Amino acid sequence: MFLRLLFVLLSALNIAVGAWLLLGQPYAHGGSPTDPGVAELRLLSEVPGSGTVATAADDDVPASPAPAGSSNELCLTLGPFATPQDLRNARQALASQASRMRSRQEQTSQARGWWVYLPATGSRAQALEMARKLDQHSIRDYFVVSTGEQSNTISLGLFKDPANARKRRDEVVAAGFPARLVERGETVPEYWLDLVAANGSHFDWRSRITDSSVGSHSNGCF
Repeated sequence: MFLRLLFVLLSALNIAVGAWLLLGQPYAHGGSPTDPGVAELRLLSEVPGSGTVATAADDDVPASPAPAGSSNELCLTLGPFATPQDLRNARQALASQASRMRSRQEQTSQARGWWVYLPATGSRAQALEMARKLDQHSIRDYFVVSTGEQSNTISLGLFKDPANARKRRDEVVAAGFPARLVERGETVPEYWLDLVAANGSHFDWRSRITDSSVGSHSNGCF
């Protein structure tokens, strides 16, 4: 009797353990460990085809477009202008068309005319004696220089037209005097305007500056 009861108890115990192993493990059949409506968390290794993670290479990233260049810029120098006021007027006239401007003053040699003269003598008395001889040959319109670097020189005239200057020299030489002819000059200022026009294809400075003595030439941009 005792053995039969022990067999029944062992059988019941085996059935209970089997049922617990089969039905008592959490999440073994169906169901979800998350709340309804919340996506299930999964390991990356559990995702199909997730053996590697791809990253974008630097060369695949498109470069930002470069800003537009200044290929249409036009760089010019205008001048020379006769006076500072002429230069200022030009700046005002072109202010709306030029993106940058700068003014310059330069010194240049300018011809004043052609001078006919007799070279200086050794003394004032000799120069006066030469002048009397000119009178004897009916040569008038002369001047004896008494001071400065040309002292004791006899000036026979300053001419704007070189043809007239040559004629005067030849007349005095024909009378037996060693007349000479040289071009006289002086240093004068010139005024220039450097500018940069952003839209060179539509830049027309001549429509705003009508002085025909003003010209233009290409220059380096600044």
